[in-house]
This record gives sequence, C-alpha cells and structure tokens, in this order.
Amino acid sequence: MKRTIFITLLTIIVISQVKAQGHGPLYGLQTPTLVKGGVDFNAAAMSLATEDDQSFMLRYIWSYGVTEDLQLNITTPTMINRLSEAPRTRGNSNMPANGDIEASVWYRFFSNAFGVGKRFESTAILSVSAPTEKTRGEINVSNSIHGAISTGYASRIWYAWIGGGYQYYFKESNDQLGDLPYASLVVGYRPNIFMGDYPKPDWRMFVESLAEFPGANTLEGQLTPVDQRGKKVMIGPSFLGLYGAWGISFGALFPVYQDVVQSPKERYRLSMNISYWL
Repeated sequence: MKRTIFITLLTIIVISQVKAQGHGPLYGLQTPTLVKGGVDFNAAAMSLATEDDQSFMLRYIWSYGVTEDLQLNITTPTMINRLSEAPRTRGNSNMPANGDIEASVWYRFFSNAFGVGKRFESTAILSVSAPTEKTRGEINVSNSIHGAISTGYASRIWYAWIGGGYQYYFKESNDQLGDLPYASLVVGYRPNIFMGDYPKPDWRMFVESLAEFPGANTLEGQLTPVDQRGKKVMIGPSFLGLYGAWGISFGALFPVYQDVVQSPKERYRLSMNISYWL
C-alpha cells in the first residue's frame, strides 16, 4: 500500500511544473546559484533501503535568488514511510534525507569564468533545521545547524565538485544526536552528441561519492557505547536530462564501505527530480 501511494505521488510530481536545483548532481555538494530575482521550485522523490526496511519520502524546495551569488532556500518533507533506525545523512546540499524542515542560505563567494563556457567557483552553505518527529530511535531529537563549502569546475563537457560539511544537533531532554561530518566528490561528463541547442535533448552523466562519519549519540546524558549509525562511503551514478523547459534527474548510491556495529546495513539510496523552468 505504501509503495502504491509513493508511486502515485511520484506520478503527480512528473506531471507538475517544477524546477530543478541547477544543472548539478543529486547527492553531492554543488556550487550553482540562481540569477538575481530567480524563483525555483523543486520536487524530489527519495528512498533509502536497509536490510530490514525501506523509507519513502517526497521533498519540496523553494529557492529565491537575492543576487546572482546569494540564494535563499526552504525545504519541507512529506514522509510516507520512516525507518525506525534511520541513518544520519543528507540527500544533497539542499535536501536533508530525513523528516527535517530546513532553511538555508547559499553564498557563492568565488567565481572565475575563463575560456568558452568554463568556470571555477566556490559556494558556502549555512542552514538550520527543525525535526518533524520527537524521537529517532531511542534518542529525543532537536533542531540542528549545518554548514558546508563546495568548490567546482564546469565546462561544456566536464564537471567536477568537491566539498565537505558538518551538521550539529542540539540537546533535547538530556539527549543529543551525534554530529555529522561528511564529504562528497562528483565527476560529470556531457557527451558531444548532446552539445547542440534546443530542440535537441541534452543529457549529462555523473559519478557521485559520499562519505559520512557520524558521531556518537547521547542518551540520558551518557554517550552511547557504540555509534549505531555507522560510518559509510557510498558511490553511484546519476543522470540529468534537459529538453526545452523540462528537466529530469535520477540516480542511486550504493555502499562500498560500511562500519556498522548494531544497526542494519544500507542497501541503496534512490532519488528522482522532475523539473520545469519558468
């Protein structure tokens, strides 16, 4: 039944007019910001599967370009199925992979365009979030603050982004979720066959990697003896297709390393965005 609801809602997203978050990856940190006065609505369907269960979630992101280098965002979830032991992770640079409502500011503090369609740029991210549930596992959950920096190169053919972030959870009733340091690396390629302008379709392929190093939780004022969330390195492909005002991106991550002691191991993460440029 939950799978049917998830597919139905995803179909609604497909026929809706929404706009994706830039021309970048799904999971890794990225650098593009909206133009001054630009307004963006992005919808995503996300799933995370472990050995025991699978989550389903829809996410909506509203973005506004204050200047060409400063962007404001707010993202909200629709949870369809939660994991009882959800890992601490982020869907991407602007999309928590849990039940948090998050507001963020992106500031592109460096940009150097050179050659034809080539540029280096760096973007800093600061965000605050509020949970939509009272507990995660046995831990009372509170608000959090998140910061990240990403640097990237983009041309008409090749793309690359590298970045790192840190999320800190505040205490709640003498409990506290462990912090989340993480890093991401993305390499992208746009084949020559897709170099033409509209009405030709445009596809870009990415290889994305994400490393997460969550800290130990605090339960009733005492550190837990082991970090039940586990340290992980995920790698997988993603694809971005553009045609006129429409865009679609989808991809998956798979674990290549998991240091998990008690909680179930992850099997995969899935994400899909449908977009429309106004």
